[in-house]
Amino acid sequence: MGVYNNTDTIGQNDHYEAQLVAKGYSQTYDIDYDETFAHVAKMSTVRTLISLAMNKDWKLHQLDVKNAFLHGELMEEVYMDIPLGFGTIQTVGKVCRLRKSLYGLKQPPRAWFDRLRRAMVGMGYQQINADHTMFFRQHKDHTTLLVVYVDDIIITGNNEGEIAQLKVQLGKEFEVKDLGLL
Repeated sequence: MGVYNNTDTIGQNDHYEAQLVAKGYSQTYDIDYDETFAHVAKMSTVRTLISLAMNKDWKLHQLDVKNAFLHGELMEEVYMDIPLGFGTIQTVGKVCRLRKSLYGLKQPPRAWFDRLRRAMVGMGYQQINADHTMFFRQHKDHTTLLVVYVDDIIITGNNEGEIAQLKVQLGKEFEVKDLGLL
């Protein structure tokens, strides 16, 4: 566990933050984890999305998912020691079983994207086969496209109401920061 001192613009202590990090370096492939990749949009996909938006005069919106890797659910059984300072006489010789992703593990990028993928499909979006980081929804005459770059999201489409609704739905699933127009 690390404690960080955040300072404001004039060098004053703003607040302290603590972050619990697992010892992922001790994980063994095919025992503790299977896949370790982070989903990154292909540059050609990003260019195509931007070109389409410019040609159709669609706005590009940008979101950032806060603590994205903590949203993933672990499929494997992963255990960690009880953090220093949190042990008691009853916890001596015991460990914690993790059910959610934690920074430092090998699985969080894959687990986060899987959770996002399930949320998007649940909202009626389809995943593009040529680039799994892109999702689209065609509803009546409304088209909405979304592309993911690890924990950053770009959204465009021909109906600002649909985009606003998507942002609200994503905000219910994850803690997102709306960065405005790209």
